[in-house]
Formats: sequence, structure tokens, C-alpha cells
Amino acid sequence: MGTTPENRVEQIRGARIAGTGSFVPLRVMTNADLEKTVDTSDEWISTRTGIRERHISDDGASTSDLAAEAAKAAMAEAGVAASDIEMIVVGTATPDRLFPSTACRLQEKLGAFNAAAFDVLAACTGFLYGLTVARSVIGSGVVDNVLVVGAETLSKITDWTDRNTCVLFGDGAGAAVVKPCEPGRGILSASMGSDGRLGYLLELPAGGSLHPVTEQTVQNRMHYIKMRGNEVFKNAVRAMGSVAEDALLKAGVKAEQLDLLIPHQANLRIIKATARRLGVDSDKVFVNVHKYGNTSSASVPIALHEARGEGRIKDGDLVELVAFGAGFTWGAAVIRW
Repeated sequence: MGTTPENRVEQIRGARIAGTGSFVPLRVMTNADLEKTVDTSDEWISTRTGIRERHISDDGASTSDLAAEAAKAAMAEAGVAASDIEMIVVGTATPDRLFPSTACRLQEKLGAFNAAAFDVLAACTGFLYGLTVARSVIGSGVVDNVLVVGAETLSKITDWTDRNTCVLFGDGAGAAVVKPCEPGRGILSASMGSDGRLGYLLELPAGGSLHPVTEQTVQNRMHYIKMRGNEVFKNAVRAMGSVAEDALLKAGVKAEQLDLLIPHQANLRIIKATARRLGVDSDKVFVNVHKYGNTSSASVPIALHEARGEGRIKDGDLVELVAFGAGFTWGAAVIRW
């Protein structure tokens, strides 16, 4: 998304990630488990996607339950109480309900009643859209403490009879607390984009006002994820590369200066292709898709938290986050840690 005098928000201060957290359900579903239910194999899945296992939530667990665990961890590291949070942004494609928002449900669970709360529906790009919002409202002086969460229970909208999609998705949540900082540190730049003309390539056909729930929509399995994989792959590589380059340009840095690239963990081939386009060496690319599969909006914050836990990010490091999702949507952010 270009910046013009009409849409530019004046940044009077920087915005930094002060704490991160993540949570995944205890239950693990391996490729061997899937071999028992659909016509697939561990070799077929791992070769084409890089995924070996994924975490699946219990039937009674909601997206806000997962979000709350990740949020509490991020808040604890950032040293903020629930009463300090002034805005909650939840990126999710699997809300607890259409309304009220999952962010409001999370607010209740945290007791963060001084916050404005809303959801962002940008699928896998949801966390980065939320992070961009946080940077803007903090940079312009509107608030001081923003909780950004990406959380999904994709297992609840996955067609476990469709071998082309059921091998891909998992459940989880990641969170970040964003606070003010001096200019030149924290989130240096952000870039976003979308193309609604391509939405039909990755969608959940029914359940909204276009196709409300009926006996026919249920019988036609229209309440599960539908994806045209080859087309999604091509567009994902193109869009992630382009938006990552744009964010680097806005930050005034080059790809070779990056200490770590954290891409959306959808497919190992997409990750490698994006890194090649940017010219980033494989040892500077964080990958955990083999453990969690595609957790949509939770993917990037889970990876960010895990990278920090492994010591892959040090003070002063230059890190780029990039994602692509249904919509189509895409986004990237460059951060000086």
C-alpha cells in the first residue's frame, strides 16, 4: 500500500514489540495419523509441504481460549497488567462467533477493560495487519500499550476427508505487546496489500450473508476451507516477495542486511521461494512449519516468539516479518530489535 500525503500518519514516536507469547494445543496430529484416515503418506505430505505434524485443539476449546494463553505470556514479558492494555487487535479467520468479536471475548478473559477491542479478518496476514495498526496508533500518540494477537482453530473448518487441504492446517496462537520507543528502533516500516479478485482461490464458501447456513450448504460441505493450491502457491510467492521488498525499501535497508527473515509458515516450498527472490540465505530464514503446519494468522507470531526463545534474535538485529493469506492479502514489517 503506497503512502501519499493524504493517507500518511505522522509518526511522532517509534513503536516496539515489548513482549511476545505463543500457545499451541497439547494434542499433536502427525502425518502417520493422517495416513490412517485419508489417502496420503508421510512422504507425500513432507515432500510437498515440509509439514510433519500439527497441533489440534480440543472440541470445547475456542479461538479466544488459545489467544488468552498467548496474550498472558506476552503481557508478562512486557511487564504490563491487563488494566494497562488500551487496545486489543485480534487477527483471526476462525472467530468464536461472528459477533461479538473474538477480541472482545479475549478482553473479558484477560480483564482488560480499559481497552478498545476489535478483530481483523485478513486470514494469514491478520497479525501483520494488526501490527501495522498498532504501529500507527502508538506512533501517532493515540495509545501507549497495544496487544496484537493472531489466533486460529483451523481444525474446526478443515475438511478431514479432503487430502489436499487437511494435511496443511493446525491450531495455535501468538501474541505481541507493542509499546512506544525512540525513533529509529522498533517497527521501522510496514507494507500491506490485497486483491479481492482472487478471493475465490482460497475461501470458506458458506456461513456468511452470501450463503447462510442451510441444509444444502451443510450437505455440500461448504463450511470447510476450499483451496486451489497451485494458484495460491504462485500468487503467494509473488506477493510475499513484492511486499517484503517494499517494506525493506520503506525502511531504507537491503535484504542482505537482514539478520532474520520470518515468513508465514504455510509451505516450505513457498518459504524457500520467497527467500530466493529476496536473496536471503537459508541460514537467515526461520522455519517451524514442520512442527505446526499452517496456523494462518498465528503463524508469524508463533514463529517470532519461538525464534526469540532459540536466541535467533538479539538486541539490534534487523528482522523482517512477511505473510500472505486468503483475500488475497499480504503484508510485511521490518523491525530493528
